[in-house]
Amino acid sequence: MEAATLSDANLTNSYFSSSFIGVNGFGSPAETKYSMMQRMTTSSSSPSLLNDGAKNFSHSTHDPVNSPTSSLFSDFGALSISQRRKAPNPAASEFIPKGAPRMATMAQSTVQAFPSPIFPHPALSSSTAAALAPGMSLSAGSSPLHSPKITPHTSPAPRRRSHTPNPANYMVPTTTPDPGAHIIQKETVGGTTYFYTDNTPAPMAGMVFPTYHIYPPTAPHVAYMQPKANAPSFFMADELRQELINRHLITMAQIDHSENPDVPSEVDSYHSLFPLEPLPPPNRMQKTSNFSYITSCYKAVNSKDDLPYCLRRIHGFRLVNTKCMMLVDMWKKIQHSNSVTLREVFTTKAFGDHSLVFSYDFHAGAETMFSRHFNDPAADSYFTKRKWGQHEPPPPRQHAGLLPESLIWAYIVQLSSALRTIHTAGLACRVLDPSKILITCKTRLRVNCVGVFDVLTFDNSQTNHLALMPQYQQADLVSLGKVVLALACNSLAGIQRENLQKAMELVSINYSSDLKNLILYLLTDQSRLRSVNDIMPMIGARFYTQLDASQMRNDVIEEDLAKEVQNGRLFRLLAKLGTINERPE
Repeated sequence: MEAATLSDANLTNSYFSSSFIGVNGFGSPAETKYSMMQRMTTSSSSPSLLNDGAKNFSHSTHDPVNSPTSSLFSDFGALSISQRRKAPNPAASEFIPKGAPRMATMAQSTVQAFPSPIFPHPALSSSTAAALAPGMSLSAGSSPLHSPKITPHTSPAPRRRSHTPNPANYMVPTTTPDPGAHIIQKETVGGTTYFYTDNTPAPMAGMVFPTYHIYPPTAPHVAYMQPKANAPSFFMADELRQELINRHLITMAQIDHSENPDVPSEVDSYHSLFPLEPLPPPNRMQKTSNFSYITSCYKAVNSKDDLPYCLRRIHGFRLVNTKCMMLVDMWKKIQHSNSVTLREVFTTKAFGDHSLVFSYDFHAGAETMFSRHFNDPAADSYFTKRKWGQHEPPPPRQHAGLLPESLIWAYIVQLSSALRTIHTAGLACRVLDPSKILITCKTRLRVNCVGVFDVLTFDNSQTNHLALMPQYQQADLVSLGKVVLALACNSLAGIQRENLQKAMELVSINYSSDLKNLILYLLTDQSRLRSVNDIMPMIGARFYTQLDASQMRNDVIEEDLAKEVQNGRLFRLLAKLGTINERPE
């Protein structure tokens, strides 16, 4: 729009209408005019959609503010804001940019020249300064999102973004658009009228888009990778749907307190506790082999954010010194896709004793690596000692008692990625055990119970509490080698010292030399400090295989999401029709 200036009467009319438009139809004449208009020019421009509920600002559009039939503004029209200013003229011509093609026929108001802009604004430069007619707000062309006192919470900008977009908006025209061809839009929400500039490019000529909602066929890159020929084409895959339903059921599960009186109804800021592990009788509780303490695990909801969390309780532990919270704060900062994030640590007496509770993110439906791969006692038969006269069974093979090598490498990539992030932060995992590694979906791993050992074994006498971290990091690499060897043997008996030679022979027969060399490197003592980055050359191009599989999985899930994208709209439509059906009133 060309540079223009404001006349004294037009400035008064603009302030009058914008004042009463800004505060839900009611304004304060006693408020300072300059501060009001300055607040209304402190917002930034906001794009909108062509197919929105907003209407073009033109003569053909009904204006409830400047309309002669508006009794409220007709009454205020007789008032005088200042002695030297005239009342607004409802019949005055509206604001029309000179550069807009679709508004070229509008009349322009005669204005006087100001030496400089009265209200400087980044969006109102010399090339885009606008002339204001009566009834036009100075904030036209700006978003009402940033107005601190005028804009209500029901701002139209989020509503415009939430509407169904016009597909033509994403088509970039081949010619350079006219910078002056912006349409001034007007929208009323809750009695508040907003003016904004529509910067959406016009659709290209010759393009025709469907005016109805349609489900396109499956994308070819997903259709050709479908493992099942009879998979449903219009709905989400049954396997994915069942998995999501199971997650929802576990997340919403509650316990019957009449049958479980030992579970408190509330612990600190958490409520609705649900045990994730079977609770043994009090006289049969045993200490875990990992932490040397009796532990139990619960799902609970935090009353502060109403989100589910996993609570790991350490029975009978009295926290003597709070200096260990320095390490807890370091663990809170670690966000990784293959690690369960620690949120907080607190002590409680809600269970009847001094307990230490670790709060982690809750991943519904997860199972441990121990229960997934090492829960079969028959898998240890190859490593059990034979009595005299018994013949040794043949060694197991891949896909016939052993895991496929591609699955083992997928686990290696994820575990090494988690260790790399933890070690880079100056910490050590110290819980790399099959019973503390969670598996979700099919092959997604997450290291659980991080930070527990740092609190349980905290030594207050040490001045530098991070001095032993390099030693703990070396132990993490040994633990990683044991986990990989156990997966390759499909048995925890293979990592015992007396069975190591037999286990390595089994790996040499069934798997590649790279996997064997990786296990030997992790389990063999080295003269120098090792790093998790050292195993990257052994992983080699298998890393790209896992990346490709992850992206293909993402394509399949996005395709399933596209099949359900209209479900919410259809349900709202059916609910609305069901409400008015057979109700003539």
